[in-house]
Amino acid sequence: MLSKEHIQAALRPIAEPTLKRSLVELQWIRDMMVKEDRVSLTVVCLEKDEETQKQLEQEIRDRLAEAGVNQVHLRFREASEREREEAGGGAGKKESSDEEVLRKGHAAGLDKLPILDPKSGVKFIAVASGKGGVGKSTVTINLAVALARRGFRVGLIDADIYGFSVPDMMGIEEAPNLDGGAIIPVERFGVKVMSMGFFIQENNPVIWRGPMLGRMLRQFFSDVDWGELDYMLLDLPPGTGDVALDVHQMIPHSSEIIVTTPHATAAFVAARAGAMALKTNHEVLGVVENMAYYECSGCGQKDYIFGRGGGARLAETLHTGLLAQIPVGAPDNHPAEPDFSPCVYKQDSVVGQIYDDIAQQVVAKYTKD
Repeated sequence: MLSKEHIQAALRPIAEPTLKRSLVELQWIRDMMVKEDRVSLTVVCLEKDEETQKQLEQEIRDRLAEAGVNQVHLRFREASEREREEAGGGAGKKESSDEEVLRKGHAAGLDKLPILDPKSGVKFIAVASGKGGVGKSTVTINLAVALARRGFRVGLIDADIYGFSVPDMMGIEEAPNLDGGAIIPVERFGVKVMSMGFFIQENNPVIWRGPMLGRMLRQFFSDVDWGELDYMLLDLPPGTGDVALDVHQMIPHSSEIIVTTPHATAAFVAARAGAMALKTNHEVLGVVENMAYYECSGCGQKDYIFGRGGGARLAETLHTGLLAQIPVGAPDNHPAEPDFSPCVYKQDSVVGQIYDDIAQQVVAKYTKD
């Protein structure tokens, strides 16, 4: 049976045309999905020259055919500025001692800094809401994917342990693997994912008290090999309960995004989640107003079916900005697509561009700091 390791071994000899380095070693083979004898993946390249791309595509298809792959779905995208810098060795940039440890890892004879250590450089973003049903998980996964599309190394923890939904929403059908006692997260759309949903059979309910939830969340940090990350997103359960409090205590340097709908009551309830963040000295990066309006596909008219202004009022209450207003809708994805996901918007879609803009604002806020 085909596996990701099998596919990577087959593609390892293929070099990026300009750098003359293995695409696998560069980690420029992304979003790999293996189903029986079908494989879909994204190839990152320095230049999207049509002739060069055709040659590279043919070489990939030939090697995968030799490995027993009958159907191949390929996507190409140009490397981001960050990926270009990393591939070029970060010329002109002097590494600090902590950065050197993170880059070299065990090869330098030193352990990586713990992911929760502020010196690790990981930027933690908790996505919260006052109540369920406002699209918090949808915002979390699409923001994570948007950051990954920009070339950042992204992790995502489905911290909504009672109402876990991230694996299903992202179209993940596999479970994490174990390597030397460490849990290897599942990677999808360039995002490393960990969820309680991987460990619950047949959608059974989680009947646990608060301390057990906190213990599981700690295991997601301590027992999972996340590798090197730039951003870690946490999909918090709605409200201000035990898990949200545990996150605020475990990650005192995290920031928060609050999700609401435009309805006045939803925004009023969401203010509690924002107030909790502020009282525990966490920065609120901004507010996302989901289901802001419905836009008619025929005439383009916008109908504000859940009211107007809730997101802006919430942002004003929390002394932060309104990051985006996202319309009501669903991704135009088809189950027959090789990289099908029920809830991840395509990069070139209207809503996909909105999430890309949110990602840009988030990156700008951290760059400014």
